[in-house]
Amino acid sequence: MTDSSWTQRDAAVVWHGFTQMSCYADNAPVIVERGEGRELIDTAGRRYLDAISSLWVTTLGHRVPELDDALREQIDRVAHSTLLGNGNRIVIEFAEALARVVPVDGAHIAFASDGASSVEQALKIAFQYWTNRGIADRTAYLAFGDAYHGDTIGSLSLGAGGFGTQIFDPLRFPVLRAPSFSEPGALQTAAQMVRAHKDVLAAVVVEPLVQGAAGMLSAPAESFRHLADACRETGVLLICDEVATGFGRTGTLFASEQCGLRPDLMCLGKGITGGYLPMSATIANQKVFDAFLGPDLSERTLYHGHSYGGNALAAAVALRHLQLLQSSSILANVRERSTQLRDALAPLQQRAAVRDIRLIGLMGAVELDTANDPLLARRVGAAMVRRGVLSRSMGPVLTLVPPLTITPEEIERIVATLIAALDEVGA
Repeated sequence: MTDSSWTQRDAAVVWHGFTQMSCYADNAPVIVERGEGRELIDTAGRRYLDAISSLWVTTLGHRVPELDDALREQIDRVAHSTLLGNGNRIVIEFAEALARVVPVDGAHIAFASDGASSVEQALKIAFQYWTNRGIADRTAYLAFGDAYHGDTIGSLSLGAGGFGTQIFDPLRFPVLRAPSFSEPGALQTAAQMVRAHKDVLAAVVVEPLVQGAAGMLSAPAESFRHLADACRETGVLLICDEVATGFGRTGTLFASEQCGLRPDLMCLGKGITGGYLPMSATIANQKVFDAFLGPDLSERTLYHGHSYGGNALAAAVALRHLQLLQSSSILANVRERSTQLRDALAPLQQRAAVRDIRLIGLMGAVELDTANDPLLARRVGAAMVRRGVLSRSMGPVLTLVPPLTITPEEIERIVATLIAALDEVGA
């Protein structure tokens, strides 16, 4: 069967997110059959270096032997059992291991299946935290300009719009909006807003260090102490959304470490299982968790949970993945390859079509001047794919988010392919 026939079958039955299906087949989608290392292989046998880590989730590459073994071992025990009122051995072991390394005091972990769901849980927990304490007026949230926290109604409300989501504005609840990380003093301004609105704020939600979907916008790590100080002084809960930045992506296990943050609630997803299975987590500190303790079936209970929350297969892979991150030189590789990638991309700044290059760890963005060609970044990305490197555009930004195990030779391949693609489209 030819690759085009698979595309036709795909378009006939699958509805792809963030994709205009009337044009889907025309954009030559890659139809993946298998993966090896840091490459994906399509149904026609062509290979592609996965320079976006399959939407930022694949940390160690594809078909990692240790993760494959963890999955096989667990499936011989049980694939899933509910966490609603009961437990599971492997989930407990993973939660213990995660609690030891997250920058959250007295960590208690609520599991879900994706990043947006972990943020939604955090919003509900923060709201009920104040209700359980008998304080009814603290129901508002503060989020940042250019923020993106997911696509559920709550997480969408926290986000600053974009990506075609304006159609859902009538469904969004209002939030206090601090400046984008692109504006100087954003964290200082946010701290002032926390103090000014302390009587109504339940929580602040922030992406530590990097606003990923905004195009890898970053704020100075030391500036986050202003926000942390304001939250501590006012009691406003601090929620760190590390769905994108967690599990080594920025060069430390969690970006909060670089910012000196110890949040009340932390949201994790994407790389939690190394890209193997859907899983996310909302982690509460002891103070927040204690506010929910009370009589059985009382109103202090968190009446929230997901059918597949704490899936055993996902937990087994996530535990082994966390062990690999802690026991190997992967984080050192992230920092070394980040330096290499930064140096290799620097000459591109001389091109008229390149407006900016931003890189934190292995979260990279090349922002192009799309004033005369709104599809320029997409055309560059398509030219890269034709040369065997997967990238993804977001408006004027081309993202480069390779696996944490990327090699020096593969970094060279990514940059050389990007340069060839820019040349092809005349950028």
